[in-house]
Amino acid sequence: MYGRGSSPAGMSFGPSIVPPVIKQLLIANAAVFVAQSAGMVPIGPLSASPADFWTRGFVWQPFSYMWLHGGLGHVVMNMFALWMFGSQLALTWGAQRFLRYYLICGVGAGLLIVTYPWIPVLAGARDPMTLMVPTLGASGAVYGVLLAYSFTWPDRTIMFIFPPVAFRAIWLIPILFLLSMLSGPSNVSHIGHLGGVLVGWLLLRSQGETAALLSLRQIKFKIRRWRMRRRLRAVQQEDWRERRRDDDRGGPRLH
Repeated sequence: MYGRGSSPAGMSFGPSIVPPVIKQLLIANAAVFVAQSAGMVPIGPLSASPADFWTRGFVWQPFSYMWLHGGLGHVVMNMFALWMFGSQLALTWGAQRFLRYYLICGVGAGLLIVTYPWIPVLAGARDPMTLMVPTLGASGAVYGVLLAYSFTWPDRTIMFIFPPVAFRAIWLIPILFLLSMLSGPSNVSHIGHLGGVLVGWLLLRSQGETAALLSLRQIKFKIRRWRMRRRLRAVQQEDWRERRRDDDRGGPRLH
């Protein structure tokens, strides 16, 4: 990752300082994963399950699910993103604000995970057995962190290692969603990712920190400007064609 003002040389890999709140989150997730791998953590009751949450009263699941992971690769990728993008955000915001934001994004995503699947089931469009599918992982909270990073430093340049593609930070979330849709495994919870982004956006908007995102007024202005330019081009093209017709009626030109 590199960008304007990110380092004296203009390029850096990861944060130069890891604040204590990030270290504590990394340790907590790693410790739970070790206990989970050793069979010391009951995954079923702690995962986010729409059926268990709404019919069995497992109200803790939107919080507990975000500390569990589906494998080593899953926890490593989430913690890598938290370390990479969350460290500078925590240094800028402070530990209390960052931790509150992280937890709210994770719990908000969990609430969407246990609620949204009921809509197609009640509408008769999906099998009710899908309500038993559990979801686990910190991706909802991490996606909220990625959104906050992209809004805080929208012009910072981010480069993937594989493939080596550079882009502005404001495009981080759309690119990750696209990659997840195209190449991600079928068991990825896109609703969880979307939930973290949605909750994060609402929190940032309430604090007036979504200026990097186009507002509805800006979008309308750009549409009006595009239409005006299109009309102007049409007038210019018609004027050009009219001049060509006049020239053709006047016969050949000599020089």
